[in-house]
Amino acid sequence: MSAPGDPSSAAALSQDPQPQSLQSTQSLQSAQSLQSAQNVQSPQSPQNSQPQPQPQERGAVDTAMWRALGFFRSLALLYAIARFAASYDHYAHTGGAIAILFTMAVWTAWTGIVYHRPTTTRRALLAFLATDFAVGAASVLSTDLVDTAARIDAGALTLPTVWSAAPVIAVAIALGWRGGVAAAALMGCVDLLERGALSQDLIHNIVLMGLTGAAVGYVTELGRTAELTLVRAQRLEAATRERQRLARDIHDGVLQVLALVQRRGAEIGGAGRDLGRMAGEQELALRSLVNSWHQVDQVDQDAGDPVDLDLSALLGRLAGPRVTLAGPGTAVPLPSPVAREVAAAVAAALDNVRRHGGPGADGLGARAWILVEDEPEGVTVTVRDDGPGIPEGRLEEARGTGRLGVAHSIQGRVQDVGGRVDVVSIPGQGTEVEMWVPRLPVPRAAASSVSALRKALR
Repeated sequence: MSAPGDPSSAAALSQDPQPQSLQSTQSLQSAQSLQSAQNVQSPQSPQNSQPQPQPQERGAVDTAMWRALGFFRSLALLYAIARFAASYDHYAHTGGAIAILFTMAVWTAWTGIVYHRPTTTRRALLAFLATDFAVGAASVLSTDLVDTAARIDAGALTLPTVWSAAPVIAVAIALGWRGGVAAAALMGCVDLLERGALSQDLIHNIVLMGLTGAAVGYVTELGRTAELTLVRAQRLEAATRERQRLARDIHDGVLQVLALVQRRGAEIGGAGRDLGRMAGEQELALRSLVNSWHQVDQVDQDAGDPVDLDLSALLGRLAGPRVTLAGPGTAVPLPSPVAREVAAAVAAALDNVRRHGGPGADGLGARAWILVEDEPEGVTVTVRDDGPGIPEGRLEEARGTGRLGVAHSIQGRVQDVGGRVDVVSIPGQGTEVEMWVPRLPVPRAAASSVSALRKALR
């Protein structure tokens, strides 16, 4: 995290920080993954080592759905056994039917183990889903081997009965409602192949299985969305608490020190006066930043998450005695991550003006102007100063020596949100930094849903 006095901390604090426990867990997982990769890599041929797919930890919704599927599969197996026990004397091959039921029981236990693993790779899950579907289809087709042709023609239930719907539900949980409908259609084709002819009951079963796959997949997708929204709300809560704690620490320490330096510098005079003036400007900028945290927190509490923020309002907190802001008379809404990154990039540009702008045209320090242009396709923010400018090749030289202030603090932030940065500087005539970011609409429903969950957490 950036120091409180660093203008780049505006972007660092505006992001949603994870709680320390989550950060520690992720750091431990990253270290374990790196150690595992080093152990597997061959020292003779490191270039040939391929990155292994990392297992993904399942959320609470997925865990609950897989547990419910295991319960359904067990009940369906008991129902298939009960149906067979009630009419076992009508089967052509009783021993074969018992062997198939025993295989179904073993597979039910094995799927309970695999589907309940807390972590798995997507490739492994898809492979097991295909195997599960093949076992379910084979159990349906095995009815032709153990049952009589007369019972099959009469429309008797297949040996696995509803147990064959379990793979369809599994696909719906893993791939959503579209996957569930596709799996139900394939299983319906298997039923048609087993029956040999299309009947009213078969159509009814196929439609019912398709509705089941669609419903289970849709409910699972809704649950995952709600879970992600809840996690985001918790992170926003953590970010709010961290901003409040930092604001208290800054107010009790840094702001008081800057105010003291400003007063003592004015009393000393000479070079101390300039030092006091710069301390006063930093105090004003830092106090505006702290106040902006409180205002954002109030927006979070009263109107939900700041999905859209007014960029002009954010940049207005950076204005001061030597910084002038010009923009449209109306709000310039942008998604909060984009608006905050742009504001942080502008703060970094102003920091460069204060550090390298020299005495300026009036001898009191370089002046800066911020121009905001709201366009249909995006927003352009221009930062211009009256400093000495950047000598030709200075940026490339700084980048070559590892000094990446402009590349990271300004260009990196804007490029991360899909924008671009153009820097034009003429020695003796100042520098102009033009930032453009695209306008990406954000659904308002997302803000209301997050706000409702956040209020529930309180």
